[in-house]
Amino acid sequence: MLDIHLIRTDALKVKEKLHSKGMTDQLIDEVLILDGRRREYQASSDELKQERNERSKKIGGLIKEGRDVTELKESVRILSDKIRKMDQDLKELEEKQHGILLSIPNLPHDTTPIGKTGEDNKFVGEWGEKPHFDFKPRCHWEIGESLDILDFPRATKITSANFPLLKGGLAKLERCLISWMIDLHVREHGFREIAPPYLVNRNAMKGTGQLPKMEEDMYHCEVDDLFCIPTAEVPVTNIHSNEILSGSDLPIYYAAYTPCFRREAGSYGKDTRGLTRVHQFSKVELVKLTLPETSYEELESLRKNAEEALRRLGLHYRIVELCAGDLSFSAAKCYDLEVWAPGMERYLEVSSCSNFEDFQARRMQIRFRREPGAKAELAHTLNGSGLALPRTLIALLETCQRADGTVTIPEVLRPYYGSDVLGKD
Repeated sequence: MLDIHLIRTDALKVKEKLHSKGMTDQLIDEVLILDGRRREYQASSDELKQERNERSKKIGGLIKEGRDVTELKESVRILSDKIRKMDQDLKELEEKQHGILLSIPNLPHDTTPIGKTGEDNKFVGEWGEKPHFDFKPRCHWEIGESLDILDFPRATKITSANFPLLKGGLAKLERCLISWMIDLHVREHGFREIAPPYLVNRNAMKGTGQLPKMEEDMYHCEVDDLFCIPTAEVPVTNIHSNEILSGSDLPIYYAAYTPCFRREAGSYGKDTRGLTRVHQFSKVELVKLTLPETSYEELESLRKNAEEALRRLGLHYRIVELCAGDLSFSAAKCYDLEVWAPGMERYLEVSSCSNFEDFQARRMQIRFRREPGAKAELAHTLNGSGLALPRTLIALLETCQRADGTVTIPEVLRPYYGSDVLGKD
């Protein structure tokens, strides 16, 4: 959530930055109008309360003097009624203003490229080379069908379309990837492993920015008003909501594996074949809570952590910096890591590493004190996938496929998998 003080004091700059995210001035103008009314109501309420307090004090003295205080008491009652009504109006104004603030996206960082769509994203670099084959490489769904390790028809029978059923060696490979990635990030990159709940409440979803904007993309349990998590970012970042941390404890690094659930309501008809876009998928997520002045150094470090996983798997990838118009609702700056899938002949986003600055922390009230007794400040939050499993599996199956239809297991995974090849069970 944006700082109302920033909007109040530098509205033109806020509007200009929001224009780069495709926003009009309407919401900012509405917030400013409500803020002006709210401050007027607050000032009037404070004046009435002061007057009521002064009259109330007089009543005690007059009673001691034996004087009649009937009219004075009645005037205090009338003032109290006015204050009660004004405070109710003030609360309604505050709630309306807060609701609009929740609908305003984060401001792009000054270094974020200007642009409207993914075509305007900035190429940063790449690692490795596209693999070459002496045969025509197949798509992962063809490999999955031939090895009987990927079964969408039966998954559809069980649930509905775009839910995967991994079998045999592919189910095992996913499990090995999860264990290996968690071990890599915990043992070598300094993250602490977390196993969070897979259902979260509405406040948690608001805290990371999924609500109210993206509610239609979420699986919602209406009876309990709980949401299936779209990413581990939601429960893990909320671990320290409404807390004041010690500055000496920052940065905090968390790594978590979870299943993730997304309805993808606005994406029907896109990438309908294979694992590219599914409603349930596994992901290892990396979350950081940092000091404001170090958050952009931490973003570069976070990106390198995710890159390291791709490098050790031997997968060719490229790095793109998202332009302002392609940023997520909550992000101020973001890098995407896109892995090459040779069977599909395209790059697939497998990790987004984002700095949200204090946008999420303000919603969740994640604060810290630099020293005991110091003023509490908002922390900065970051997250990135390390990595998302479906597209990592796509890249592995298509990159490591053999002419005989089997798949070579990357060397780093062999101690987990127990073999150097994935074939028919």
